[in-house]
Amino acid sequence: MPALLVKNHLQKETSPYLLQHMDNPVEWYPWGEKALARARREDKPILLSIGYSACHWCHVMAHESFENADTAAMMNDYFINIKVDREERPDLDQIYQLAQQMLTARPGGWPLTMFLEPTNQAPFFGGTYFPPEGRYGLPGFKDLLQRIAEYFRTHRTEIHSQNSQLLAAFRDSHRQDSAKVLNITPLKLAQQQLTQSFDSDYGGLKGAPKFPNPTIIERYLRDVKGEYLGDESQQQALAKMKLTLDHIAQGGIYDQLGGGFYRYSVDTKWQIPHFEKMLYDNGQLLTLYADAYRLCKDKLYHQVLIEMGHWIKREMQSSKGGYYSSLDADSEGHEGKFYVWTQDQVRLILDKDEYFLAARYFGFDQSANFEGQWHLCLNTTIKILAQEQDLPIDKVQEKLEVVRQKLFIARESRVRPSRDDKILTAWNALVIKGMATAGQVLNQGNFITSAEQALNFIRNHLWQDGRLLVSYKDGRAQHRGYLDDYAFLIDALLTLLQTRWQDEDLIFAVQLTDVVLNHFEDKSQGAFYFTADDHETLIHRPIPLMDNATPAGNGVMALNLIRLGHLLGEMRYLEAAERSLKASWSSIQRTPHAHCSLLKALEEWCYPPQIIILRGSQEALKSWQDIATASYDPKRITLAIPIEAQGLLGQLKKYNPIGKSVTAYICSGQTCSAPITHIESFKKQLVY
Repeated sequence: MPALLVKNHLQKETSPYLLQHMDNPVEWYPWGEKALARARREDKPILLSIGYSACHWCHVMAHESFENADTAAMMNDYFINIKVDREERPDLDQIYQLAQQMLTARPGGWPLTMFLEPTNQAPFFGGTYFPPEGRYGLPGFKDLLQRIAEYFRTHRTEIHSQNSQLLAAFRDSHRQDSAKVLNITPLKLAQQQLTQSFDSDYGGLKGAPKFPNPTIIERYLRDVKGEYLGDESQQQALAKMKLTLDHIAQGGIYDQLGGGFYRYSVDTKWQIPHFEKMLYDNGQLLTLYADAYRLCKDKLYHQVLIEMGHWIKREMQSSKGGYYSSLDADSEGHEGKFYVWTQDQVRLILDKDEYFLAARYFGFDQSANFEGQWHLCLNTTIKILAQEQDLPIDKVQEKLEVVRQKLFIARESRVRPSRDDKILTAWNALVIKGMATAGQVLNQGNFITSAEQALNFIRNHLWQDGRLLVSYKDGRAQHRGYLDDYAFLIDALLTLLQTRWQDEDLIFAVQLTDVVLNHFEDKSQGAFYFTADDHETLIHRPIPLMDNATPAGNGVMALNLIRLGHLLGEMRYLEAAERSLKASWSSIQRTPHAHCSLLKALEEWCYPPQIIILRGSQEALKSWQDIATASYDPKRITLAIPIEAQGLLGQLKKYNPIGKSVTAYICSGQTCSAPITHIESFKKQLVY
C-alpha cells in the first residue's frame, strides 16, 4: 500500500465543502490545470467528485469511503482525484450531471461521481452515491474502482468511441428550430400540464419526495391574473397556489420555530424534510409568499414572511452584508438532531397548560414522526384550538407565541448545524429580490435595508474590472461570473428599484446587461450560454433553458431585457429578448411546464408590462407608490423617481414632473397616458 499523504491539495481552498475533505487520505486536487496536466502526463483516468457542504449523502460517502485508508489508497493508485464544490463551479456540475444522465439514463444528484478520460475530460462512466459494499442495488465503491481501472486499461478504443458519441450529442443539443412568430400556446399547454400533475390533496406536484419548485408555484400565481385564461381557470390557479403555499407553511418543511424552509419533504404531506436549508430556496419562496400575501392578504403568509426575514437577517447575513449559502442537515453526526424533540424535552421546558397547547398544535399528542422523535408540523388550526379551549383567537395566539419562544430559546442552546459561509452572487441576488419584495409588501424597512447591504457587498467585493465574480470567502473573491449571476442580479436590481430609487442601481443594471449581451449571447441563434466567451474551455458550453432548483438564467435574462427595453425605450434589448425566445421555442414547446421562467418572459412579450413612472418630491411620492403597489399585478413595474434623480437613462428622461405635485405616467408597450397630477384620477386609471 502506498504511503498515505498527511495533506492533499485542498488546504489553500476557501470552499467549506472542499475544506471538509482537506484531511482525507485521498490525494484530492481542486479542478485546475495542475490536476488535469498530471492526468494527461501519467495517462490516468480522473475521478471527479462533485458535491456541496450541506449535502447529507456527500457526508455519508465521505465518511464511508473517502476517510477510509484502504479505499483512499486505491483511489490514489488508480486515479487523479478531483473535488468540486458545485456551488462555486455550477458550470462543471451542469456538464457532468447531463453527461451522467446520458450515460446511465438515470437522474443525477449529489454526490456526483464521474470517471473521466485524461486527455479531454470526457466522462466514460458515472453515478451518484456508491456504498462501500454492494447494497441498494449499487456496486460497492472499492469493487467499482478496480473494475473501472481495469476497464480503462483494456477498453480504450471503446471509451474513445463512446466519448465521440457523447461529445456529438452535446453539440447536437444546441441545434434548435427557431420560431418565426411567438404566441401564447405554450402558456396554455403549461397550465394544462401543471393541472394534470397537481396534487389536489396537499398541493405541489404529485408524488414524493416533494420539492417546493418555486418557479411552478409562481406559474400558478401568475395564472391567477393570466389574460389568456378564463375566469374558471384563473380561480383554479388561485386554489392550486393557496393549497400549495398553505400546506408548505403548515408542514415540517418549514421551520416552525426559527423560520426558513428546508430543502424538500420526503413524504407527500410536506411533513418530514431533508433538513438542509439552502439560501436559493428561501430567496425564491420569500418572493412567492410576498406576492401571494399581496394578492390574498392571508395572515399565515404574513407570519411566514416576518419569520423568514428575521431568520435571514439573524442567521444568514454576514456582518459585511452578504448572505451565507446554507445550513447543514446534520449536527453531532445525525440528520435533523438540532430540530427534533422528545416529549420529555418539551415537558421540561413548558408548564402543564403550555404543553397541552403545544401537543395539540405541533402534534406531540400523535405518534412520533421522525426516528422515534417529533419534528414540528402544524397539527391543527388556531381557530380550532380557540374553540376547544373556549378562548378568543388572539389569546390562543399569544399563548402559542410564548410556547414558540420557550422552545426556540431552548433549541438555541443545542449544537448547531454547520453553516456554509461562502457568499455566492447568484443566490444573494435571489434573496435581495425576496427581501426587497417582502420589505415593500409588509412595510418592513429593515428588510429593504438588509437587501441594500447585500447589494453593496456584491458591488464592493464581487464586481471587479467590469465583471462579476461568483464566490467570496475569507477575503477572496473568485471564479468569473456565470449567466445566473448576471441575470439574477439584474432582476434583483429592478425589484429593489421599485422599493426606492437609486440612480446607481439602474446604471449598474445596464452595465450588467451589456456584459451579458457582449459575452454570453449565442450570436448565431440567440439565447445565452451559461459561461462567457472568455471562460475556461470545457467539453461543453451549455445553453440552459429549463428551470431546476433555481430559475433558468435564459428565462430570467429574457424577462430582464423585455422590462429594461420597455423602461428605457432600448430596442436592442427587446430584439435580444425576441431572439432568445425564438431560439428557445422548440424546447419550450416540447415541455412547456419545465420552462416556467421562459414562460414569464413569453407572457410579457405577448402582453407587454404596465409601467408606472412617478415623479415628484421624495415625501409626496410615497402615497402614490403605495397605491400602485398595493395589489398583486405581476406585469406592473412601478418606479417612484424623485425630482433630485440625476442622469436618468433612455426615455426615462422624458418623464418630468409638472409643477410641484406628483406626476404619474402610465405606459403599456409603446403607448403612454397623458400625465396625471391628481391622486384620485391616478386611482381610477389603475385596473386591479
